[in-house]
Amino acid sequence: MKTILSFLTVFAGTVSAVTVSAVMLLGVTGCNKATAQSSQAKLDSAPATIPEPAPAAPLEASQEKTTRSTGAATAPGAPAKTYSKAELKKRLTPIQYEVTQEDGTERAFTGKYWDNKKPGIYVDIVDGTPLFSSTTKFKSGTGWPSFWEPLDPKFVKEIKDRKYGWDRVEIRSAKADSHLGHVFDDGPKPTGLRYCMNSASMRFVPVEDLDKEGLGAYKKLFELKK
Repeated sequence: MKTILSFLTVFAGTVSAVTVSAVMLLGVTGCNKATAQSSQAKLDSAPATIPEPAPAAPLEASQEKTTRSTGAATAPGAPAKTYSKAELKKRLTPIQYEVTQEDGTERAFTGKYWDNKKPGIYVDIVDGTPLFSSTTKFKSGTGWPSFWEPLDPKFVKEIKDRKYGWDRVEIRSAKADSHLGHVFDDGPKPTGLRYCMNSASMRFVPVEDLDKEGLGAYKKLFELKK
């Protein structure tokens, strides 16, 4: 009888450890619909951010950065200046730096823009490159800002991401190389894509400020919506 009880105790402990590990892994990956919805009620007890760990070894050739365009494009409103890591630490908030420079992931439903419904353009928090428009933003239920396409494919780049044992596609800004989020194939028409972004990696420019931000060329997007 003692032998049976000992076996059951060890088995229960093993199951608990596996369960905890699985929950931790789902939380780290971010942009997972089911995980985000089930964790919304636990925000107070969760850590402020969930950074993605750096890969232990250099990326293989199949994991290297791949883009839809050749090089970074010149975008309206985007300054030519680049910044050092030290400068970025001064310019950005801790969460903005962690997300854009260290591939972090903000907690679901905590970002500034996940439920923003105002018309305007979302730009890279680092260099001001226009990335997404509110005209392609949709309610995904994940707790992160979601879009079905970028303003221009040339302004973002895709990277094969296999950090957690399955294939994902990371999205970074083409010019400043900011980590933005990931793209999934469960989005709405017409693209069927869901660009799941971090609020911390972007700055929102409302329609009324587009001209003074040098983004007046995008006003036509909102004129067509009227």
